Amino acid sequence: QVQLAESGGGLVQTGGSLRLSCAASGSTFRIGVMAWYRQAPGKQRELVATISIRGSTNYADSAKGRFTISRDGAKNTVYLQMNSLKPEDTAVYYCNLQDVYSPRDYWGQGTQVTVSS
Repeated sequence: QVQLAESGGGLVQTGGSLRLSCAASGSTFRIGVMAWYRQAPGKQRELVATISIRGSTNYADSAKGRFTISRDGAKNTVYLQMNSLKPEDTAVYYCNLQDVYSPRDYWGQGTQVTVSS
């Protein structure tokens, strides 16, 4: 089992920045690809960014050029640096981790990001 704990959400004005963190604990040897998703009110959860064990990254079009995903292997932590935030970035952001030894994945509890106009 792996537990994920997110932090770093909050209220920010348009154009501001936030950095989200997601720390994994438990059976951390199972850590594979890590990702950030978000879900806005009334919308489906959507992928924001992913990062592989080797550090390869992918971004949703909405995140390209503004968000940066990174990971610290020693701390079992993944980050999402969000710059130039827009009101449409307002959502609950979730950390996701894929298990390298099974088909399952793990989710954090979510952290609220609110961008005011």
